Order: sequence, then structure tokens, then C-alpha cells
Amino acid sequence: MGANAQPSFASVLYASSALPVLVAGLGWGNRTAIVAIVTAAILGAILVSPMFALAMAIFTLVPAGWLSHLANLARPASELGGPDNLMAWYPISDILLHLCGLVTLAVVILGVVIGYGPTLTNALVDAMVETFNQQNPAMVPDAAALAQTKRMILLMLPIVQGGLWVMLLFAAFYFAVRIVSRSGRALRPREDMPSALRMNRNAIFIFLCGIVLTFLGGVPAMIGATLCGTFGAGFLMAGFAALHFRLRDKDWRLPGLVLIYLSTMMLLPAIAVLVIGLTDTRRTIALTPARDTKSTDSKT
Repeated sequence: MGANAQPSFASVLYASSALPVLVAGLGWGNRTAIVAIVTAAILGAILVSPMFALAMAIFTLVPAGWLSHLANLARPASELGGPDNLMAWYPISDILLHLCGLVTLAVVILGVVIGYGPTLTNALVDAMVETFNQQNPAMVPDAAALAQTKRMILLMLPIVQGGLWVMLLFAAFYFAVRIVSRSGRALRPREDMPSALRMNRNAIFIFLCGIVLTFLGGVPAMIGATLCGTFGAGFLMAGFAALHFRLRDKDWRLPGLVLIYLSTMMLLPAIAVLVIGLTDTRRTIALTPARDTKSTDSKT
């Protein structure tokens, strides 16, 4: 509701609504997460509208519940060739892969619902040009530049929307893990993100498929742009995690990281970090001593 009332921080507030569901699922299991999702959806439908509740469920609640479910999955390490007295937890790389896929699906569904396409984006660009024309007629682009801008906006919006949403939801997951770990309720052990946060190797092929689709035009291009945004964000976060890991124990680590983050506000440095994420793909499986528990809600 706060996101509806405050456009300036709408994305942050909207993603933050995933935090309670993640805390419930990570600390108390699947049934509690389901109760949280249903409760939030019902309250959203009553207090705002059924459409608001549906959008919140697709974009935030269901992905949060699914992430908490995946994070709590564990099996005996002996099934993977490990020691008998340890448990193996679902890899962070696979959790991130699922998140990218879920956000891609959510953005595509939203696009279908709102009728996203050239008609919508062209009207948006025309409105922007009209505003510029009223403020400064000299800034209005010519016909060729305007047509190019319309083609660019058509693909840039799903890239930005998908990528931003992946990063915001994973940030909510990260903070939920820290909160639950501090409370002592965590079913999954807290992992070292700089060493564990990588993308699954199979995500490279999905990302390349998205790049190819953007050249086909029409609906395939918009779907490809969404794939580029969501999976590109995953590789970007993996690249940052790899840099954090490589700069660990360096005397100049803090100023180096500050310089890296500031430089990635430009395109080429951001692409360089993304390439680092592409070149460092792996599945890190956390192993912990087996616990005696009768609950099977979070294990496979």
C-alpha cells in the first residue's frame, strides 16, 4: 500500500513486502509461508483491490515463498557422495536461477495483462517529447532519432524492470537470512555470500538465448529483453560477489570496492562486472552436521 502511495520509493517498498514472507518461510517452514502469502493476498484484496492482490502475489509473495522453500531444502550429503553425518543444502546458485526464471515469468505476465508493446511505449515516448517541446523546443529530436528512441525504449523497459526486480528480491532474501539467523530460528545455515553467490552454469545458455531473441523483433524480442534483464542481473550480482571474494584480506579492499561500485554506474564497467559473473559459474553446496528433527516440512 505504501508503494502505491509513494512513487519515489515504490520499487523498494514493494520488494520489501517480500521480507515478512521470507522470514516466515526461512524460520518456520513452508506451511507458515503459505499462511503468510494467503493472508497478505486477502488483505491486499480487501484494502486495495483484487488486481493489486494478484499483482502482489505474482511479483512478490509467491516468489518469496518459493525462495524460502528452496532455501530450506536439504538432503543427506551421502546421497551426493559426501560424509554420512552431514546435510547438503540447496545451492545458492540454483536459488538465484529460480529467482531469475520467476521474475521473467512475472514480467511477461504483467506485459500481457497491460498490453505491453510498441503502442504503449510509443505513446510514452510521444508524451515525453511533448513535455520537452513545451520546455525547450530545441531539445526535440528529429524523426529518425525519435524512431530509434522508440525502438530502444521498447526493449529497455523490460530489461530494467526485470533486472531491478531480481536484485531487489534477492536483497530481501539476503536480509531475511540475516534476520532469521540472528533470531536462532534459521533452518538453513547462513552462508558466506562472496564465495557462495554464483550463477548456475546452465544460466549462460538462457542468457545467450535472450540475446538472440532480441534480434528477432516483435514479441520474441520483448521476451528476450526480459531474459537479458533478469539473468543479466543474476550474473551482475555474481560478478560483484566474486570481486568481494577476490578482494578479501586486501588492505585496499574498501576503497577498491567503493571505486568499483561507483564506476558501475557507467555502462562499460557494469558490463565488465557482468562478464566476471559469466566467467565464474559454479554450484557451491553448503554442508552442515545433521540435526535430529521430526519435521520434514523443509527437507527432501
